[in-house]
Amino acid sequence: MKIISWNVNGIRSVHNKGLFVPFINKYKPDVLCLQETKAFQHQHAVDLPDYEEYWNSATKPGYSGTAIFAKEKPLTVINGLPEKLAKKYGLADDGYGDPNAEGRVIAAEFKKCWVVSVYTPNSKDDLSRIPLRHKQWDPAFLEYMCALEKTKPVIFGGDLNVAHTPDDLANPKPNIGKKGFTTEECEGIDSIIKAGFIDTFRIFTQGNGHYSWWSHFANARARNVGWRIDYIFASKSLKSKIKKAVILPEVMGSDHCPVGVEINI
Repeated sequence: MKIISWNVNGIRSVHNKGLFVPFINKYKPDVLCLQETKAFQHQHAVDLPDYEEYWNSATKPGYSGTAIFAKEKPLTVINGLPEKLAKKYGLADDGYGDPNAEGRVIAAEFKKCWVVSVYTPNSKDDLSRIPLRHKQWDPAFLEYMCALEKTKPVIFGGDLNVAHTPDDLANPKPNIGKKGFTTEECEGIDSIIKAGFIDTFRIFTQGNGHYSWWSHFANARARNVGWRIDYIFASKSLKSKIKKAVILPEVMGSDHCPVGVEINI
């Protein structure tokens, strides 16, 4: 199974640039996880006859949203976090708006695994969403992944909006404590790993210089001054079956590039 995750920063924008369908045709993912679709399903003009499409769009037009495109029809598709978890962590009444209304999670159940596309809330430049991230969203999402894992292995991919370690961004020192590289955000990834999920890219590749997002400023992408904030995590039980994990910086169309994994499952 080849799984690719991509924050497209607007699927209509990527498609209108003539880049989305050629990307699909070249890489041929079995499952494609998208984030920041910024559209409702009926608004996009992408024609992919080989794929089933499942969307969790934000209620606010042109904002956020996730989707899963799959060659094999899933057994089950679930949008959002379970209501009980959202209530447990106060996500429906958090002072920032309801993340479940922002289309941030979609889960598809296949015969041997779950595949989840996730778009973690940004902490914002003023760090006003740190309490949401640290105390509400991160623990709620992890508890959801652990609950799914009780039924079968889980693979979740997406924009987690954090560089986990200094190796995951080009300029760590000046960014310590800033959005995307705070202690609280990094602890969210620590908790994912402690729970037994594996950062698939780091099975095969160590060190810095491997990024999935670049600022539009100062020619950052051409200079590879970026951040690795897009991940694919997998249940520990799948580790021996993971054959390859990649970042695809050559794929253009968004300020993020896709990340991918191949699993014998």
